[in-house]
Amino acid sequence: MRKTAASAETTPAAKRAAPAKKATKAAPAKKTTKAAKKTPAVKQATAAQEASAAGKKTTAAAKKAPAAKKTTAAARKASTAKKTTAAAKQAPAAKKSTAAVKKAPAAKKVAVAPKKATARVKAAAPARTVVHPPGDESRTALVRRARRIDRELAEVYPYAHPELDFDNPFQLVVATVLSAQTTDLRVNQTTPALFAKYPTPEDLAAANPEEVEEILRPTGFFRAKTKSVIGLSKALVEEFGGEVPGRLEDLVKLPGVGRKTAFVVLGNAFGRPGITVDTHFQRLVRRWRWTAETDPDKIEADVGALFPKSDWTDLSHHVIWHGRRICHARKPACGACPIAPLCPAYGEGETDPEKAKKLLKYEKGGFPGQRLRPPQAYLDAGGRPAPPLGAG
Repeated sequence: MRKTAASAETTPAAKRAAPAKKATKAAPAKKTTKAAKKTPAVKQATAAQEASAAGKKTTAAAKKAPAAKKTTAAARKASTAKKTTAAAKQAPAAKKSTAAVKKAPAAKKVAVAPKKATARVKAAAPARTVVHPPGDESRTALVRRARRIDRELAEVYPYAHPELDFDNPFQLVVATVLSAQTTDLRVNQTTPALFAKYPTPEDLAAANPEEVEEILRPTGFFRAKTKSVIGLSKALVEEFGGEVPGRLEDLVKLPGVGRKTAFVVLGNAFGRPGITVDTHFQRLVRRWRWTAETDPDKIEADVGALFPKSDWTDLSHHVIWHGRRICHARKPACGACPIAPLCPAYGEGETDPEKAKKLLKYEKGGFPGQRLRPPQAYLDAGGRPAPPLGAG
């Protein structure tokens, strides 16, 4: 009975303990179950978050893609618009440039000479078009520029001639000697009376010096000039039979005759080429940088080397005429100069075309020339003969 009771008493305790053990053992199971239950949820949540993040990235990428496309398209349109605008801006410029090129030659048609003249003075180019030769201009470039200047001057002065009146070599050599330190016009106004009284070398050689001095007084330095013309007349009679020699070495032996006078006579009375280096010639060839020399003989050598010998006589006329009419010593008429683009000295004188025109002399300025009896070609070109001595 006691065993049974004990057993009975144990049983309830055991029963109580059993549930406790069971509960103790079951607790981990429940935790595990809860953990097991929570794990899928976490995985699901993580998956959902990743999916959401991926979705957002995809959406953002999707949104960015059209934006990029739009940006690229906009950039292309902007580039096209710029090109179109640039082309539109360039088009008028091109038209203006073309128009300017077409209109440019019109400026060359401006005539300075009288309407009847066959030669025209080309309008001076603006200062910006003037091409000054460099200081280290090559020999070839110098020759080309010098010859181009001569061609341009030949077009302006196709009727250029010696501006001393003469009928034979004797009259020319005497007139050339008298032209020193005075103008050809003054000589031309004086020689008619001289040659009317002393028409030959023999007559002048036997003349009374005082009478000759009185005739030559208007030319200046009349005593020295009287001595020269009477002396060269005697030399012609005594050494050359009263005839003017046609050789340089013979001419320079005559009293008062130097290389300049000799070349004037040879070129214009005998048709033999020569360079006349007078004051106008010296001034212009230095301005044009054909030479840096100041001695007439050296200038003659330097300039002569730039041109064929056959051009020397006409070259002298062109340069001298230009020096007397346009390229003056004190006030060059640069604005009316036909060779302005070729001249290194452009700008030394008046560059305004209207003001420069007022500086022109002789036929270019509408005034009489220097000869009383000029060649017919000069008259046909609009030139006017000079008035006789004392005409006013």
